[in-house]
Amino acid sequence: MATQVCVEMGTKKVFAVALDWPGWARSGKSEEEALEALRAYADRYAPVVRAAGLAFPASAKTLRVTEHVEGGASTDFGVPHEPAAADARRVSAADAQRLTSLVTAAWTTLDEVAAASPEQLRKGPRGGGRDRDKMLGHVLEAQAAYARKIGIKQSPPAIDDVAAIEEQREAIATLLATPSDGGPLTEGGWSTRYAARRIAWHALDHAWEMQDRAEP
Repeated sequence: MATQVCVEMGTKKVFAVALDWPGWARSGKSEEEALEALRAYADRYAPVVRAAGLAFPASAKTLRVTEHVEGGASTDFGVPHEPAAADARRVSAADAQRLTSLVTAAWTTLDEVAAASPEQLRKGPRGGGRDRDKMLGHVLEAQAAYARKIGIKQSPPAIDDVAAIEEQREAIATLLATPSDGGPLTEGGWSTRYAARRIAWHALDHAWEMQDRAEP
């Protein structure tokens, strides 16, 4: 089956998001560029799927755009920010377990990449970019903000506080693994599907950035 994709249209940047594969989302200057970037990252995303104990179908690179959403300033900044209508679908027990396994695999990927990366990373195209530890701190701070969007209020853990990081992740995973009607998990917050894909995307986006910038 083709991969169902939501395209988020900003004025400067466009995201293509695989709706049923949390973490698989890429951007470009146009819809065509975003879709091509998404397709190009399929092989890079495949190990995450395997780590989740799932099968990545051979047809995954066949993309089918099923929805367009209007992005905004966050989209142009580089964040797939807008929920799709498909994110409001009911989440069965099997769906919840699958989504949670992919989010967990994204965290595992980030941990493995960080462990193999030097603290000082090669600078980005414009001479910027965080080094490894600052990047990990940023991910944990953002994740605490994301957690509040599903009703979990915890302070961001320090990057060397393994117990606190595991506590944060366990709280998120427990909530995502619970079946839902597809609505927001807290007032004014996110649905299970949107939370899963946003959390997994952020972890993988920085894992892949770290991996790329760790290379000579």
